Amino acid sequence: MTKLPIIAITMGDPSGIGPEIIIKALQSPEIAKICVPLVIGDRATLERALFVCNSVLKICEVAATEDARSVPDSKIPLLAISNLVEADMAYGAPSIAAGDAVFHYICKAAELCQGGRVAAMATAPISKEAMHRAGHNYPGHTELLAELCGTDNFVMMLAGDILRVSLVTIHEALADVPRLVTFDQVLKTIRITAEGIGRLTGKVAPKLAVLALNPHCSEGGKFGSEETEVITPAIQAARQEGIDAEGPLSADTLFHFAQQGAYDGVVAMYHDQGLIPLKMLHFDDAVNITLGLPIVRTSVDHGTAYNLAGTGKASEKSLLAAIRMAVNMVR
Repeated sequence: MTKLPIIAITMGDPSGIGPEIIIKALQSPEIAKICVPLVIGDRATLERALFVCNSVLKICEVAATEDARSVPDSKIPLLAISNLVEADMAYGAPSIAAGDAVFHYICKAAELCQGGRVAAMATAPISKEAMHRAGHNYPGHTELLAELCGTDNFVMMLAGDILRVSLVTIHEALADVPRLVTFDQVLKTIRITAEGIGRLTGKVAPKLAVLALNPHCSEGGKFGSEETEVITPAIQAARQEGIDAEGPLSADTLFHFAQQGAYDGVVAMYHDQGLIPLKMLHFDDAVNITLGLPIVRTSVDHGTAYNLAGTGKASEKSLLAAIRMAVNMVR
């Protein structure tokens, strides 16, 4: 009988909804059928979340990843690597201690993935502010994991059942986007997206739509030159490699056709261009996937939701989808 994969689940910011959505997700009977979950985080924080969620689950600390296999379904396997006190995890108030702990949760999960001791990692939302205050200056999970894995060939993609959108630039100031949309960056994103979506869908040549940067594809150069000088040449180079990429296409109309299944994936030039339409369709069930890494990493597509922290009302749907996606990618 094939062993179920062990999936490391990082707890995320203790002051946010991460611990609560983990509790709620692990209450789902589906999880025990598809994987062995291993939470990486803090016991006191999880204990508080159990109370908030009125859960009957218990916590079982483990010393090694394989020990998680012997933990009964009524208990949550926890690899505890922080010992936070109440002042470190006040709801809605990210702290330096919590920011440092979150950093180490991610590092530990990546280490376990790279060492083959877990099959994949799924991450709960973090506070970038808290991590920065703790001295860990990364724009987000994606960039930190790329450094830990020693690669700059990575792409952030959010995926739901209908849309899959990857980004040429990720967490950047809008004013910086035009200079960051280069031939090499666009071509790299197309390549990694095609390979990643191919793995997810089983298609040898998934069909990709590549968006323009400027409105109406710049109207023949009236609104900018990026389409003719950068994006079109990158698409042509990708097509010469056998990638089925079409564009540049105007973002204001493309998503109408993409949601009808005309494309397997969309390559957007910047964060809001691609993720606003995706979250309109997949607010509760989208998954953040880091493509191009030597490990499998998925995540929720939302933030810490401090306004909901401590209420037990946050939806676990995105985390369930992230765990499910991680298992599918491992398979």
